Amino acid sequence: MSSPREAIPKSVPHTRAGNCIVLEDLKRFGPDAKCPPFNLAQSQKYCKTLAVRHYENFSVASLLVPRGIRQDFFNVYAFCRWSDDLADELGDSANSLRYLGWWQNQLQECFDGKAYHPVFRALQESIRMHGLRIEPFQDLLGAFAQDQHTTRYPTDKDLLGYCRGSANPVGRILLQLGKVESDQAKQLSDQICTGLQIANFCQDIRQDALRGRIYLPEERWAQYPITENEILAGNASCKLVQAMQDWVRTAQSHLIDGLPLVEHVPRWLARDIQLFARGGLTVLDNISKAGFDVWIKPIEVTRKQKVRLLLQAILRPRSLELTGFRNLDGPITV
Repeated sequence: MSSPREAIPKSVPHTRAGNCIVLEDLKRFGPDAKCPPFNLAQSQKYCKTLAVRHYENFSVASLLVPRGIRQDFFNVYAFCRWSDDLADELGDSANSLRYLGWWQNQLQECFDGKAYHPVFRALQESIRMHGLRIEPFQDLLGAFAQDQHTTRYPTDKDLLGYCRGSANPVGRILLQLGKVESDQAKQLSDQICTGLQIANFCQDIRQDALRGRIYLPEERWAQYPITENEILAGNASCKLVQAMQDWVRTAQSHLIDGLPLVEHVPRWLARDIQLFARGGLTVLDNISKAGFDVWIKPIEVTRKQKVRLLLQAILRPRSLELTGFRNLDGPITV
């Protein structure tokens, strides 16, 4: 087993709210930790606490999920949270790759029935109960490792290839939890996950630039045209705003195309899909209302919007109606 020995940073610039939880816990549960193994109940409680405390626009394991499966959502979330933070919050790509290698070994040991880390001890039970496959988890880790050496994407096709590893596996795992295996459902899920990923890129373009990453494909730079330095500097010129509007429209299209997934899954899962898909559309709508300028201040979903989304998910889990969202299919304007 690989065992990275570098000191865990005390603080990392541009760390997202809540990520310090994993950084602190790496001292307790990392490769050199001396903490005694958690039992199953302790491990499950740890995953639940991590999911509840960590900031996200929407909770991955909302109260809309049936009680009997809610812990599994917490377990999957905890795996994704640790993976993401090992990739983004250690302040050094080489260090991140070493820890991701250790995490990959932990994943394999989990599927071999030899879990030690609390996240994997809890996840092992979900694997046993639902027959989860290892491939989506491996694909996620592959994308997180890719982030350490790939910081530009020449074309939309290249970025979609990245999304197939960084986002779509999460939807595939949730479909497995819902016992949904149809190819049509998987394709619709991929559309939603890709749309959510691109919406996140639009929302976080400034934060990603601070890490030296640009997810906006280079072929889109030439279309307006804009330069790499303009994106990194975050000067919201007319051309850059136009490029952002077009990218927001692309994300919106993916989410709308995937929304019919709610007709192919159990009612409880349709509620969560509504919450996530419409949450992504709301983020894009807020970017639109801000004039597609995501550099001045963070774009967030308001408390009032979250309540509205939650009520709609509860009351209309199969709805395909999109009233209230801006139509971005018109010409690119400023």
